[in-house]
Amino acid sequence: MKNERMIRLSTIADVREFVEIVTASARHEIDLASGRYVVDGKSIMGIFSLDLSSPIKMTVHGDHAEELLEKLQKFVVKD
Repeated sequence: MKNERMIRLSTIADVREFVEIVTASARHEIDLASGRYVVDGKSIMGIFSLDLSSPIKMTVHGDHAEELLEKLQKFVVKD
């Protein structure tokens, strides 16, 4: 199952906190997409290669991702 959200990582601290949260969740694969580029959400260097000036698409792969998504809620862009 895939869960998709638009997120914003505005600062270096945001990126660091995001990576700490997702690496603690070893059972989920996270992809981040900006335009046509997709990187592993657990890769801090990969994230910094994206255009962080606008929201990026986060895709969480796997079942039972609700707990992880709740921890990442502060990064979700509200419509």
